[in-house]
Amino acid sequence: MLAMLIPLLGPIFDKLIGLIPDPAAAAKAKAEAMQMLIDAAQKADAAQMEVNKIEAGSNSMFIAGWRPFVGWVCAAGCAWNWIGLPVGMFAVALAGRSLDLRPADLSEMLPLLLGLLGMGGLRTFEKIQGVARETLPRKPAPGATTDGHGQG
Repeated sequence: MLAMLIPLLGPIFDKLIGLIPDPAAAAKAKAEAMQMLIDAAQKADAAQMEVNKIEAGSNSMFIAGWRPFVGWVCAAGCAWNWIGLPVGMFAVALAGRSLDLRPADLSEMLPLLLGLLGMGGLRTFEKIQGVARETLPRKPAPGATTDGHGQG
C-alpha cells in the first residue's frame, strides 16, 4: 500500500526539497527521503506477509478461508459470464423460449481476481526458480511406506 504512495509523494518531496538552496544538499535530502519511503514500504510489505502467513496457518475457516472463498466467488462470476450464460441462452433459445439472462458485473471482481492470480503467478515464478516450500509437511503417496518406497 505504501509503495503505491511513493509516486504520489515524490512530487511533494521535490517541492519541499526544492526549497533547499544548496543543490548538493537538496539532492542528498531527496535521496534520503526516497530511501526512507522505500524502507517504510518494505517494512509494511514484510509485516503484511507475516500477517498473511499467520492467517493461512489458522485452523479457522473464517481466518484462513477468506482468500480461497473470494477466489471461488470471482471464479463463479467468470464461469457464469463465459460458460453458464452462453449455455443457458442457447438452451433457452433451443427450447423456443425467451428469457432475459444477464451477465455478472465483473468490473469489480476482475481486479480482485487478477490480484489473486498475480500472487499465484509469483508462486509459479518461485517454483521455476527452484524455491522449495518447506513450511508444509509432505503427505506420503497412497501405499508408500515411511522410507519412501512403495509396498512390496
